[in-house]
Amino acid sequence: MPITVTRTTITTTSMSPGGGNHTIVGSPRALTTPLGIVRLLQLLFTCVAFSLVAHIGGWFGSMGDWCMFSWCFCFAMTLVILLVEVGGLQPRVPVSWRNFPITFACYAALFCLSASIIYPVAFVQYLHKGEQKDCGIAATVFSILAFLAYTTEVCWTRARPGEVTGYMATVPGLLKVVETFVACVIFVFISNTNSYERHGALKWCLAVYCIFFILSLAAILLCVGECTSWLPCSFHTFLSGYTLLAVLAYATATVLWPLYQFSSRYGGHSRPSYCPQNYGNPCLWDRLLAVAVLTAINLLAYLADLIHSARLIFVHV
Repeated sequence: MPITVTRTTITTTSMSPGGGNHTIVGSPRALTTPLGIVRLLQLLFTCVAFSLVAHIGGWFGSMGDWCMFSWCFCFAMTLVILLVEVGGLQPRVPVSWRNFPITFACYAALFCLSASIIYPVAFVQYLHKGEQKDCGIAATVFSILAFLAYTTEVCWTRARPGEVTGYMATVPGLLKVVETFVACVIFVFISNTNSYERHGALKWCLAVYCIFFILSLAAILLCVGECTSWLPCSFHTFLSGYTLLAVLAYATATVLWPLYQFSSRYGGHSRPSYCPQNYGNPCLWDRLLAVAVLTAINLLAYLADLIHSARLIFVHV
């Protein structure tokens, strides 16, 4: 339903929580729409989360940096989106506004989810009782609330059956976000070169993670930047082709990574009785196990992506 305001600057089309379209007007009243209120809550929750952790100095190492980056990045980008929509600047932004907000919201939901899991496991249990522990628990709670707020935005703005919208609002588009995010987490866990240097099969796994992270990210950037016409073939053919290759490559990595990391026959080893870990950083064996699980998750994501992409190309033939 159209929203009437007394002062207008520019109008753009945006999807309502119910799935229909309504006109969002570039003015401060854009903050009073349901989606605007959800984004204000996202700002509040992420700001409180990183402020509490910064107040107690409760983060160290790569895992702590990941959590702080997640909250700060989500806060900053949400603020930018709100400013653009309040100012009615969507036509001046060099990205597709049908694709960018939901792409970011999906990334933000995953970032906040990962921080909500990592921070209590790697930090809160080690904090001193009293103010430190209370602030750590509160930060975790607000991180979970931020995850729920971003998930709400994704659910509200994703494509419904029969709707004409941006590619990133569809299931294959959202799966691209999941694929790149999982690959980023894998890179964090294998930042130690000892994780893959000792055998060629493990280097192949690293190549799989890197190559298809780049291709999935390229697909996202082509959509957000509205540059799909640059491809020498149709966009849907490109998606189906590289997704098929990704499924095959990830299938090999799903087998090779645990085989060469955990099987004594191929130079791997079982979890040691004493697995040392630094504050905020799991031990090496736990990292390798996490990579094996994440590899399987990404294989499933690419498989689902292939099925949906194949349907899309069949429709466009």
